[in-house]
Amino acid sequence: MAQILVVEDDKNTNDVICDFLIDAGYEVIPVHDGEQALVLFAENVIDLVILDIMLPKLDGLTVLKNIRQNSKIPVLMLTAMEDEHTQIMSFDRMADDYMTKPFSLILLVKRVKALLRRSGTMDGHILTLGNVVIDFDGYSTKNENGPIDLSMKEIEIIKFLYKHKGQAMTRDQILDAVWGIDFISNDRKIDTHIKNIRKKLGIDCIATIRGLGYKFEVQE
Repeated sequence: MAQILVVEDDKNTNDVICDFLIDAGYEVIPVHDGEQALVLFAENVIDLVILDIMLPKLDGLTVLKNIRQNSKIPVLMLTAMEDEHTQIMSFDRMADDYMTKPFSLILLVKRVKALLRRSGTMDGHILTLGNVVIDFDGYSTKNENGPIDLSMKEIEIIKFLYKHKGQAMTRDQILDAVWGIDFISNDRKIDTHIKNIRKKLGIDCIATIRGLGYKFEVQE
C-alpha cells in the first residue's frame, strides 16, 4: 500500500485530505510544517508527497528543493496562489504536478493515482510497474503477454529495493537482506541477478550507483 506524506499547515484541510486518501486505500502521514516534513520524509519510506507551498518554518518550495537533492519521488504541489511565477518556480524545482486551492478531492485522488502509476507503486503486496505486475506473496510476475519467469531471489531483490525506494543500497546490504548475513558470496552474484531482472522485466527500474550498489527508481 502506498504511503503518502501530506504536508499542509491548515489542520482542517490536512484532515480532509488524509481522510479522503485513507478511504481511497492509501496510508497517510500528516504534517503541518516544512521542517517536520523533511524529518518525517527521512524517517519513513514515502511513495508520494502532497506539499503545500505556504508553510511555517520552511516553505514548500524549500522543502521540495531538499527532497529533490536525494529523491525523484512524485511531489504534488498545493497552493492558494494562482500567479504564473509561483507555478514556474514549482516546476523549475521539479514538482510533478500542481493544484490550486480550492480543488476537487476526487480530482486530487485521480492525480495521486496517476503519479503513483507512473513512478511504480505497491498496492498491498502487489507492485505495479507500467504493464508489469509483481505479486510478492505469490512470487509471480506477469505483463500483458503473460507470466514473466523471475526467480524467487530476483523477486525478493526487487521487494527489498522497492522498500528502500530512492535510497542507494550496497551490494552487501542486498546480500544480507535476501540471502542472510551468514551467506558468503562475491558482489558479482548481485550484479548478475540485477542484469537478469532488467532483461526479464524490460523496465528500467533499478539504477546502478557506481562504486556502491543499486537504487530502485522508475525512469520516465
